[in-house]
Amino acid sequence: MNEKEFIDWLDRENILNLAKKYSSHFEKILKQCLNVGKEKVLLVGDLGYPTRRVAPLLIGCYFLAAKKMNLNVDFVLQEPKRSMEKADPILVKKLFDLPMNSTVIVNVSGKIGLMSYVGKSFRKFCKVHKNKFVSTTSLSKMDTFMIKSIIDALSVNYDELQKQDRLLKTKIIGKKVMTIKTRAGTDLTMDIRRTDVRIADGNYTEFGTGGNLPAGEIYFAPINTNGKVVIDGSSRNEEDGILIQKPITLIIENNRVVAIKGDEEARLLDKSLTKAEARARYPERIREIAEIGIGTNVKAKIIGSTIIDEKAYGTAHIAIGSNYWFGGKNRTIIHYDQVFKNPRIRVDGQPLRF
Repeated sequence: MNEKEFIDWLDRENILNLAKKYSSHFEKILKQCLNVGKEKVLLVGDLGYPTRRVAPLLIGCYFLAAKKMNLNVDFVLQEPKRSMEKADPILVKKLFDLPMNSTVIVNVSGKIGLMSYVGKSFRKFCKVHKNKFVSTTSLSKMDTFMIKSIIDALSVNYDELQKQDRLLKTKIIGKKVMTIKTRAGTDLTMDIRRTDVRIADGNYTEFGTGGNLPAGEIYFAPINTNGKVVIDGSSRNEEDGILIQKPITLIIENNRVVAIKGDEEARLLDKSLTKAEARARYPERIREIAEIGIGTNVKAKIIGSTIIDEKAYGTAHIAIGSNYWFGGKNRTIIHYDQVFKNPRIRVDGQPLRF
Protein backbone atom coordinates (compact mmCIF):
# COMPACT_ATOMS: atom_id res chain seq x y z
CA MET A 1 0.00 0.00 0.00
CA ASN A 2 1.47 3.33 -1.07
CA GLU A 3 0.74 6.77 0.36
CA LYS A 4 -2.19 7.54 -1.95
CA GLU A 5 -3.73 4.12 -1.41
CA PHE A 6 -3.46 4.52 2.35
CA ILE A 7 -5.11 7.95 2.35
CA ASP A 8 -7.87 6.66 0.07
CA TRP A 9 -8.37 3.66 2.38
CA LEU A 10 -8.67 5.92 5.44
CA ASP A 11 -11.23 7.96 3.54
CA ARG A 12 -13.28 4.91 2.54
CA GLU A 13 -13.25 3.76 6.17
CA ASN A 14 -14.55 7.21 7.23
CA ILE A 15 -11.56 7.83 9.53
CA LEU A 16 -9.48 10.23 7.42
CA ASN A 17 -11.18 13.28 8.94
CA LEU A 18 -10.46 11.91 12.43
CA ALA A 19 -6.79 11.46 11.49
CA LYS A 20 -6.68 15.06 10.30
CA LYS A 21 -8.47 16.28 13.42
CA TYR A 22 -6.09 14.62 15.86
CA SER A 23 -2.80 14.79 13.94
CA SER A 24 -1.63 17.91 15.80
CA HIS A 25 -1.42 15.89 19.03
CA PHE A 26 1.06 13.59 17.32
CA GLU A 27 3.28 16.45 16.23
CA LYS A 28 3.80 17.03 19.96
CA ILE A 29 4.76 13.39 20.47
CA LEU A 30 7.18 13.42 17.55
CA LYS A 31 8.81 16.56 18.92
CA GLN A 32 8.67 16.16 22.69
CA CYS A 33 8.69 12.41 23.27
CA LEU A 34 10.95 11.39 20.39
CA ASN A 35 12.76 14.57 19.32
CA VAL A 36 12.63 13.42 15.71
CA GLY A 37 15.05 15.21 13.41
CA LYS A 38 16.51 14.13 10.09
CA GLU A 39 16.47 10.40 10.79
CA LYS A 40 14.25 7.89 9.01
CA VAL A 41 10.84 7.33 10.67
CA LEU A 42 9.07 4.01 10.11
CA LEU A 43 5.42 3.62 11.12
CA VAL A 44 4.46 -0.02 11.76
CA GLY A 45 0.79 -0.92 11.98
CA ASP A 46 -2.09 -3.06 10.78
CA LEU A 47 -5.51 -2.58 9.24
CA GLY A 48 -7.52 -3.48 12.33
CA TYR A 49 -11.04 -4.86 12.04
CA PRO A 50 -14.41 -3.45 10.93
CA THR A 51 -15.58 -0.94 13.59
CA ARG A 52 -12.20 -1.42 15.35
CA ARG A 53 -9.78 0.64 13.28
CA VAL A 54 -7.84 2.29 16.13
CA ALA A 55 -4.44 0.93 15.05
CA PRO A 56 -4.54 2.22 11.44
CA LEU A 57 -6.15 5.46 12.62
CA LEU A 58 -3.18 6.08 14.90
CA ILE A 59 -0.83 5.34 12.01
CA GLY A 60 -2.77 7.86 9.94
CA CYS A 61 -2.44 10.50 12.68
CA TYR A 62 1.32 9.96 12.92
CA PHE A 63 1.70 9.94 9.14
CA LEU A 64 -0.14 13.23 8.61
CA ALA A 65 1.78 14.83 11.49
CA ALA A 66 5.12 13.62 10.08
CA LYS A 67 4.26 14.91 6.63
CA LYS A 68 3.36 18.32 8.03
CA MET A 69 6.73 18.41 9.81
CA ASN A 70 8.54 17.41 6.57
CA LEU A 71 9.99 14.30 8.19
CA ASN A 72 11.51 11.37 6.31
CA VAL A 73 8.60 9.03 6.99
CA ASP A 74 7.60 5.63 5.67
CA PHE A 75 4.95 3.14 6.80
CA VAL A 76 4.06 -0.52 6.57
CA LEU A 77 0.66 -2.08 7.27
CA GLN A 78 -0.28 -5.74 7.56
CA GLU A 79 -3.27 -7.77 8.63
CA PRO A 80 -3.65 -7.96 12.44
CA LYS A 81 -1.44 -10.55 14.15
CA ARG A 82 -2.13 -12.53 17.29
CA SER A 83 0.41 -14.17 19.57
CA MET A 84 2.72 -16.66 17.78
CA GLU A 85 1.64 -15.55 14.28
CA LYS A 86 4.35 -14.47 11.85
CA ALA A 87 4.72 -10.86 10.74
CA ASP A 88 4.35 -10.16 7.02
CA PRO A 89 7.64 -10.41 5.05
CA ILE A 90 7.38 -6.78 3.89
CA LEU A 91 7.28 -5.59 7.51
CA VAL A 92 10.32 -7.69 8.42
CA LYS A 93 12.21 -6.37 5.38
CA LYS A 94 11.43 -2.73 6.15
CA LEU A 95 12.63 -3.13 9.73
CA PHE A 96 15.75 -5.02 8.66
CA ASP A 97 16.57 -2.42 6.00
CA LEU A 98 16.26 0.54 8.37
CA PRO A 99 19.48 2.49 8.81
CA MET A 100 21.00 2.77 12.27
CA ASN A 101 19.68 5.67 14.38
CA SER A 102 16.14 5.56 13.01
CA THR A 103 12.80 6.01 14.79
CA VAL A 104 10.19 3.25 14.81
CA ILE A 105 6.57 3.84 15.85
CA VAL A 106 4.36 0.79 16.37
CA ASN A 107 0.56 0.84 16.61
CA VAL A 108 -1.00 -2.62 16.30
CA SER A 109 -4.28 -4.31 17.09
CA GLY A 110 -2.56 -7.31 18.66
CA LYS A 111 1.12 -8.08 18.20
CA ILE A 112 3.74 -7.12 15.62
CA GLY A 113 4.19 -10.81 14.88
CA LEU A 114 7.14 -13.16 14.93
CA MET A 115 10.00 -11.80 12.83
CA SER A 116 12.80 -13.91 11.38
CA TYR A 117 16.11 -12.08 10.82
CA VAL A 118 14.99 -9.28 13.13
CA GLY A 119 15.07 -11.65 16.13
CA LYS A 120 12.71 -12.66 18.92
CA SER A 121 12.80 -9.32 20.75
CA PHE A 122 11.74 -6.10 19.02
CA ARG A 123 13.11 -4.12 21.97
CA LYS A 124 16.51 -5.77 21.67
CA PHE A 125 16.54 -5.18 17.92
CA CYS A 126 15.94 -1.45 18.44
CA LYS A 127 18.59 -1.25 21.14
CA VAL A 128 21.22 -3.02 19.05
CA HIS A 129 20.46 -0.85 16.02
CA LYS A 130 20.26 2.31 18.16
CA ASN A 131 16.70 3.04 17.08
CA LYS A 132 14.28 5.09 19.13
CA PHE A 133 10.86 3.47 19.39
CA VAL A 134 7.39 3.85 20.89
CA SER A 135 4.65 1.25 20.79
CA THR A 136 0.92 1.10 21.39
CA THR A 137 -0.27 -2.50 21.19
CA SER A 138 -3.26 -4.77 21.88
CA LEU A 139 -5.86 -2.37 20.47
CA SER A 140 -8.09 -5.02 18.90
CA LYS A 141 -10.96 -4.75 21.41
CA MET A 142 -11.28 -0.98 21.13
CA ASP A 143 -14.06 0.37 18.94
CA THR A 144 -12.88 3.10 16.60
CA PHE A 145 -14.80 5.79 18.47
CA MET A 146 -12.69 5.05 21.56
CA ILE A 147 -9.72 6.78 19.94
CA LYS A 148 -10.60 9.81 22.10
CA SER A 149 -9.52 7.87 25.21
CA ILE A 150 -6.05 7.36 23.72
CA ILE A 151 -5.81 10.96 22.55
CA ASP A 152 -6.66 12.17 26.07
CA ALA A 153 -4.00 9.96 27.65
CA LEU A 154 -1.42 11.03 25.05
CA SER A 155 -2.19 14.70 25.74
CA VAL A 156 -0.79 14.66 29.28
CA ASN A 157 1.62 17.43 30.31
CA TYR A 158 4.89 15.56 29.78
CA ASP A 159 7.02 18.05 31.68
CA GLU A 160 4.88 17.64 34.80
CA LEU A 161 4.60 13.87 34.32
CA GLN A 162 8.36 13.41 34.02
CA LYS A 163 9.07 15.58 37.05
CA GLN A 164 6.49 13.68 39.12
CA ASP A 165 7.72 10.24 38.03
CA ARG A 166 11.36 11.05 38.79
CA LEU A 167 10.39 12.25 42.26
CA LEU A 168 8.28 9.15 42.89
CA LYS A 169 11.17 6.92 41.85
CA THR A 170 13.45 8.53 44.46
CA LYS A 171 10.86 7.69 47.13
CA ILE A 172 10.97 3.98 46.24
CA ILE A 173 14.51 3.21 45.20
CA GLY A 174 16.77 1.93 47.95
CA LYS A 175 13.89 1.07 50.27
CA LYS A 176 13.18 -2.36 51.77
CA VAL A 177 9.46 -3.08 51.99
CA MET A 178 6.39 -1.89 50.09
CA THR A 179 2.84 -2.64 51.17
CA ILE A 180 -0.32 -2.07 49.14
CA LYS A 181 -3.85 -2.20 50.52
CA THR A 182 -7.25 -1.32 49.10
CA ARG A 183 -10.77 -1.15 50.50
CA ALA A 184 -11.68 -3.94 48.08
CA GLY A 185 -9.40 -6.30 50.00
CA THR A 186 -5.92 -6.10 48.50
CA ASP A 187 -3.23 -6.70 51.11
CA LEU A 188 0.23 -7.15 49.59
CA THR A 189 3.72 -7.07 51.07
CA MET A 190 6.74 -6.86 48.76
CA ASP A 191 10.48 -7.13 49.29
CA ILE A 192 11.83 -4.30 47.10
CA ARG A 193 15.48 -4.36 48.11
CA ARG A 194 17.83 -4.16 45.13
CA THR A 195 14.94 -3.68 42.71
CA ASP A 196 15.57 -1.77 39.49
CA VAL A 197 12.84 0.89 39.67
CA ARG A 198 11.97 2.22 36.23
CA ILE A 199 9.77 4.98 34.87
CA ALA A 200 7.75 5.15 31.65
CA ASP A 201 7.34 8.92 31.34
CA GLY A 202 7.34 9.38 27.56
CA ASN A 203 10.95 10.53 27.29
CA TYR A 204 12.44 8.47 24.46
CA THR A 205 14.63 11.10 22.87
CA GLU A 206 17.91 9.14 22.93
CA PHE A 207 18.67 6.60 20.23
CA GLY A 208 18.47 3.05 21.53
CA THR A 209 15.66 3.85 23.97
CA GLY A 210 11.93 3.32 23.78
CA GLY A 211 8.75 2.24 25.50
CA ASN A 212 4.98 2.33 25.49
CA LEU A 213 2.65 5.21 24.84
CA PRO A 214 0.51 6.43 26.54
CA ALA A 215 3.09 7.18 29.22
CA GLY A 216 2.75 7.40 32.98
CA GLU A 217 3.98 4.51 35.06
CA ILE A 218 6.48 3.58 37.79
CA TYR A 219 7.29 -0.12 37.71
CA PHE A 220 9.72 -2.74 38.95
CA ALA A 221 10.26 -6.47 39.35
CA PRO A 222 9.76 -7.27 43.06
CA ILE A 223 12.20 -9.60 44.80
CA ASN A 224 9.35 -11.34 46.64
CA THR A 225 5.60 -10.76 46.99
CA ASN A 226 3.09 -12.23 49.44
CA GLY A 227 -0.58 -11.67 50.23
CA LYS A 228 -3.63 -11.14 48.07
CA VAL A 229 -4.66 -8.65 45.43
CA VAL A 230 -8.23 -7.92 44.38
CA ILE A 231 -8.36 -6.99 40.70
CA ASP A 232 -11.25 -4.59 40.19
CA GLY A 233 -10.07 -2.49 37.24
CA SER A 234 -9.12 -4.57 34.23
CA SER A 235 -7.48 -7.90 33.48
CA ARG A 236 -5.18 -8.97 30.64
CA ASN A 237 -5.57 -12.54 29.42
CA GLU A 238 -4.59 -14.51 26.34
CA GLU A 239 -7.11 -12.68 24.18
CA ASP A 240 -6.88 -9.06 25.31
CA GLY A 241 -7.75 -6.73 28.16
CA ILE A 242 -11.23 -6.82 29.71
CA LEU A 243 -13.06 -4.54 32.10
CA ILE A 244 -13.78 -6.22 35.41
CA GLN A 245 -17.42 -6.77 36.34
CA LYS A 246 -16.79 -9.19 39.21
CA PRO A 247 -13.39 -8.84 40.89
CA ILE A 248 -10.61 -11.40 40.62
CA THR A 249 -8.68 -12.33 43.77
CA LEU A 250 -5.10 -13.56 43.38
CA ILE A 251 -3.50 -15.37 46.31
CA ILE A 252 0.28 -14.96 46.18
CA GLU A 253 2.89 -16.90 48.12
CA ASN A 254 6.64 -16.40 47.66
CA ASN A 255 6.11 -14.41 44.48
CA ARG A 256 3.87 -16.99 42.86
CA VAL A 257 0.13 -17.03 42.14
CA VAL A 258 -1.13 -20.09 44.01
CA ALA A 259 -4.88 -19.49 43.67
CA ILE A 260 -7.27 -17.46 41.51
CA LYS A 261 -10.74 -16.81 42.91
CA GLY A 262 -13.77 -15.15 41.35
CA ASP A 263 -16.30 -15.54 38.57
CA GLU A 264 -15.99 -15.67 34.78
CA GLU A 265 -13.11 -13.17 34.66
CA ALA A 266 -11.13 -15.29 37.12
CA ARG A 267 -11.80 -18.47 35.16
CA LEU A 268 -10.68 -16.79 31.94
CA LEU A 269 -7.40 -15.67 33.51
CA ASP A 270 -6.76 -19.09 35.04
CA LYS A 271 -7.53 -20.77 31.72
CA SER A 272 -5.12 -18.42 29.94
CA LEU A 273 -2.33 -19.25 32.38
CA THR A 274 -3.02 -22.98 32.08
CA LYS A 275 -2.82 -22.78 28.28
CA ALA A 276 0.44 -20.85 28.52
CA GLU A 277 1.85 -23.51 30.85
CA ALA A 278 0.97 -26.18 28.29
CA ARG A 279 3.08 -24.56 25.56
CA ALA A 280 5.89 -23.08 27.66
CA ARG A 281 9.30 -24.72 27.79
CA TYR A 282 9.42 -23.92 31.51
CA PRO A 283 5.77 -24.01 32.69
CA GLU A 284 6.78 -23.33 36.30
CA ARG A 285 7.68 -19.77 35.30
CA ILE A 286 4.22 -18.81 34.03
CA ARG A 287 2.55 -17.93 37.37
CA GLU A 288 5.46 -15.93 38.78
CA ILE A 289 4.79 -12.32 39.80
CA ALA A 290 6.65 -10.23 37.25
CA GLU A 291 5.88 -6.62 38.06
CA ILE A 292 4.40 -4.11 40.43
CA GLY A 293 3.37 -0.87 38.73
CA ILE A 294 1.84 2.44 39.75
CA GLY A 295 -0.18 4.56 37.30
CA THR A 296 0.70 8.27 37.18
CA ASN A 297 -1.09 9.69 34.11
CA VAL A 298 -3.93 12.01 35.20
CA LYS A 299 -5.41 11.98 31.68
CA ALA A 300 -5.66 8.18 31.40
CA LYS A 301 -8.82 6.29 32.40
CA ILE A 302 -9.63 2.60 32.77
CA ILE A 303 -11.37 1.53 29.55
CA GLY A 304 -10.46 -2.16 29.24
CA SER A 305 -7.29 -1.64 27.20
CA THR A 306 -4.28 -2.60 29.33
CA ILE A 307 -1.80 -0.22 27.75
CA ILE A 308 -4.00 2.70 28.85
CA ASP A 309 -5.50 1.25 32.03
CA GLU A 310 -2.14 0.59 33.69
CA LYS A 311 -1.15 4.24 33.26
CA ALA A 312 -4.25 5.71 34.93
CA TYR A 313 -3.60 7.83 38.02
CA GLY A 314 -5.15 6.25 41.10
CA THR A 315 -4.43 2.70 40.00
CA ALA A 316 -1.75 0.09 40.52
CA HIS A 317 -1.15 -3.15 38.67
CA ILE A 318 0.48 -6.49 39.18
CA ALA A 319 1.75 -8.54 36.25
CA ILE A 320 2.12 -12.30 35.91
CA GLY A 321 4.86 -13.86 33.79
CA SER A 322 7.98 -12.45 32.18
CA ASN A 323 10.09 -9.56 33.49
CA TYR A 324 13.61 -10.12 32.19
CA TRP A 325 13.57 -7.01 29.99
CA PHE A 326 13.18 -4.61 32.91
CA GLY A 327 15.51 -6.00 35.54
CA GLY A 328 13.81 -9.24 36.57
CA LYS A 329 15.00 -12.83 36.28
CA ASN A 330 11.89 -14.55 34.93
CA ARG A 331 11.92 -15.22 31.19
CA THR A 332 8.75 -16.78 29.80
CA ILE A 333 6.15 -16.42 27.05
CA ILE A 334 3.52 -14.18 28.70
CA HIS A 335 3.19 -10.91 30.58
CA TYR A 336 -0.39 -10.33 31.80
CA ASP A 337 -1.09 -7.05 33.65
CA GLN A 338 -3.91 -6.93 36.22
CA VAL A 339 -5.10 -3.42 37.17
CA PHE A 340 -6.71 -2.50 40.48
CA LYS A 341 -8.09 0.77 41.85
CA ASN A 342 -7.37 3.14 44.71
CA PRO A 343 -4.20 1.62 46.18
CA ARG A 344 -2.91 2.81 49.55
CA ILE A 345 0.84 2.37 49.27
CA ARG A 346 3.46 2.51 52.01
CA VAL A 347 7.23 2.26 51.65
CA ASP A 348 9.15 1.25 54.77
CA GLY A 349 6.03 2.17 56.73
CA GLN A 350 5.62 5.67 55.28
CA PRO A 351 2.72 6.65 52.98
CA LEU A 352 3.76 7.06 49.35
CA ARG A 353 2.23 10.36 48.27
CA PHE A 354 2.44 11.99 44.85
